[in-house]
Amino acid sequence: MTRLGKREIDPDTVIYFPRGLIGLEDKREYVLLKIQDDSPFILLQSLEDPSLGLLVVDPYAFVPDYNVKLESAEKKILQIENIRQVAVVVTVTIPHDKPDETTLNLSGPIIINSEARMGMQVPQLEAGYPTQYRLKGENV
Repeated sequence: MTRLGKREIDPDTVIYFPRGLIGLEDKREYVLLKIQDDSPFILLQSLEDPSLGLLVVDPYAFVPDYNVKLESAEKKILQIENIRQVAVVVTVTIPHDKPDETTLNLSGPIIINSEARMGMQVPQLEAGYPTQYRLKGENV
């Protein structure tokens, strides 16, 4: 059971987060679920807690020059051998009844090795990216 209703989960789609996510360190197994075929938004659904699903999106669709830096230790944990294995998503916040105030958290991207099915949230402290990048209008 997920926030999108009952779903069959293919074990080959499970993404393991060895350190969990920031604030959710005890939750380690997630899957990415499409919300709608025509939507850029995806649900990062916890398999350990059916009530926990984070709305995420590919940041490059909104910020083409977004640049994520990974240290060698992070690359090793994620088992990254080349850039083609890497997917980047960021969390999305849509305030209740205020979709025009939707923001992306560019300072805490989630990096996924799509081949090894490993994930990690990698804060971008040096880059100065905002935690609340507004999709419409001025940035917060």
